[in-house]
Amino acid sequence: MTYRVGPKGQVVLPKALRDRHGIQPGDMVEVDDASGAITVRKAMTQAEMADELLGSLPPSDIDPLEELMKERRLDREREDRKFEDLI
Repeated sequence: MTYRVGPKGQVVLPKALRDRHGIQPGDMVEVDDASGAITVRKAMTQAEMADELLGSLPPSDIDPLEELMKERRLDREREDRKFEDLI
């Protein structure tokens, strides 16, 4: 497929390609210049990046809510000791 570059350096992606790759108005695309070729691909959304990163982490036995509650209890104990020292 051959397309003409407009005066502002823009190229219109054909509707069939946009539909096939799920590219909607406002979506971000990545442009790469490697190996003497220019490639354009749909960029990952922040949610997709987060899902990919989350899936790459090893499973954890730590319960985040329990850790938060533990830290809160320790903070409360420190505050109580400070108060007792003032009396």
